[in-house]
Amino acid sequence: MTMPKQGMSPRDRAAYSAIVDRPRLVLPNDGRIVVWTIVNLEVWDINRPMARQVIPPPTGVSLLPDVPNWTWHEYGMRVGVWRFFDLYRRLGMRPTLSINARVIEDYQRVAQEARDAGWEFMGHAYEQGPIHKVEDQRAMIAQSVDVIRRFTGKPPVGWLGPGLTQTFDTPDHLAAAGIKYIGDWVYDDEPTTIATAHGPLVTLPYSVELNDIPMMIIQHHEAAHWQQRCTDYFDQLYDEGATRPRVMAMAIHPYISGQPHRIKYLEAVYDHINSRPGVVHWNGEQILEWYQGETERLRHAAV
Repeated sequence: MTMPKQGMSPRDRAAYSAIVDRPRLVLPNDGRIVVWTIVNLEVWDINRPMARQVIPPPTGVSLLPDVPNWTWHEYGMRVGVWRFFDLYRRLGMRPTLSINARVIEDYQRVAQEARDAGWEFMGHAYEQGPIHKVEDQRAMIAQSVDVIRRFTGKPPVGWLGPGLTQTFDTPDHLAAAGIKYIGDWVYDDEPTTIATAHGPLVTLPYSVELNDIPMMIIQHHEAAHWQQRCTDYFDQLYDEGATRPRVMAMAIHPYISGQPHRIKYLEAVYDHINSRPGVVHWNGEQILEWYQGETERLRHAAV
């Protein structure tokens, strides 16, 4: 794979590849599907426009401070996230935590609970806001990595841009900072490798179709529809996994899926998934390690 110059487009970093033309990856113990759960924790600065709105501004005029929408998000950090912690404790799961580094500073109690539970910390910028608005990406990435490293004892290996935003240079900055995988490229059902100016970077199959923001906040679907979509998605990938393992990602936010009227639908999704054999629940780092191992196995097999 040739190394691109900074500012190269996604197609220049990764040539088109049909999934049916690639060597087959293999999961341990005849596994058929990896389920990757991502919990997103963010900091919404009350002095800025909110990242999302559940209540439109009166007469369409945005106001600052936006107290209703800020407190809607705050509910997730005060209440909703604890429903997540209870659920994953019962299930014996350790999801990936996509975390603004500032959460560690502003919501240390929440970050500590995730750390103590053994969740993987994935970088999600310093605070919530589009990458395009960051004046110095490299400095922000370095700050985010350092805050997480100091809190958890290890730097994050994964990264997700806020709102999946990135510029053409972002993959290069991330690789230079030691990031090994990203979730911003939602173009496949298995990990892939893209080129950067600082070596290869792995993409994991993150989700916009099974993400509670576009599903329930933007498209205004009911939680029951989100549950149905998740189970339909799982059933299709599970069937395909009989011949080629797949990765299914679900991305949730405590101020959305952690609401009292939605949490039971999330629980029902896991009941459905866990009723089938051959399902592996891994975090991003575990998926990365598996993919790297499979890539090495296939490379030796081709020699």
